[in-house]
Amino acid sequence: MTSEISKSNDTFVRPQTFFVTGFLGMPYSNYYYIFLLFIYILTVLANSLIILLIYVEESLHSPKYVAVVHLAIVDIFASSTVIPRMIHSFLFDAQVITYEACLSDMFFSHFFAAMESFSLIVLAYDRFVAICFPLRYHIIVNHTKMLKILGMAWFLAFMIVGTLVALITRLSFCKSTVVTSYFCDHGPVYHLACNDTYPNFIMARIAMTSVFFAPLTIIICSYAAILNAVLKIASAEGRQKAMLTCTSHLILVAIFYILISGTYIASMISGIHQNARIFNNSLSATIPALLNPIIYTLKTEEILNAVKMRYKRRTAELDTMKH
Repeated sequence: MTSEISKSNDTFVRPQTFFVTGFLGMPYSNYYYIFLLFIYILTVLANSLIILLIYVEESLHSPKYVAVVHLAIVDIFASSTVIPRMIHSFLFDAQVITYEACLSDMFFSHFFAAMESFSLIVLAYDRFVAICFPLRYHIIVNHTKMLKILGMAWFLAFMIVGTLVALITRLSFCKSTVVTSYFCDHGPVYHLACNDTYPNFIMARIAMTSVFFAPLTIIICSYAAILNAVLKIASAEGRQKAMLTCTSHLILVAIFYILISGTYIASMISGIHQNARIFNNSLSATIPALLNPIIYTLKTEEILNAVKMRYKRRTAELDTMKH
């Protein structure tokens, strides 16, 4: 696609627009958009319900569930950043996006993906302290400290992604302006530039390492310490109970990082078809946000008990009203 361009000088070219290909040319893509619409609706409903449940149930007012609520909020924002734009592009054939809107899309999409990763680290930290230092848990982790940790995560994500996006503004785009992704993805955008992209390449590697691979390494190390602590528990029942408190988080970690790592490693080692990359990346950006609240509800005993207690109380209230 040829776009109108504005030249600030003879060597620097900044396009007015980009063309985001999305799923053009992908078989049955219209069905996939319908699937994404259902995913988005369910994601917003499921995460809103878990936020509401934790808010109204006093037994869940603990630092751990502050982190769970935070993850649910991030999930809603992450899905809202990606899916509505994809559906809008499909319904209104609106693949053209302005330069400024492209940078904004790039920032928020990567920012909330980073926040999902950092949120999983925070939950891993909570489980690490709870199991390895149970007697000191309420001293080490309280509401104030949890909020500070989450605030640091937002600041770190902002700095990393902000730098990533800011470096795009130094690029000159005198080649194609067609972005082969479903949003203004950093990699496909900076590869379109015709001047030196080495700083962008380095920052992309730094961001990928600090946002995904470093957190995954930290989580693996934390669970190694947790497993060591669990094995020291005398009773089999105690060991089982300790590990059950980690089940939900472990499933979330597996879903989130396997989807991302698989696509990234495949593209680095042997290459991956463009449509497969776009499809896998879109799944990794949308599916975890839906599954997180469902898994936490079904796999966390405290939340299940809270749901049962509220149901019993509601049933009792209705019976009282009838009599």
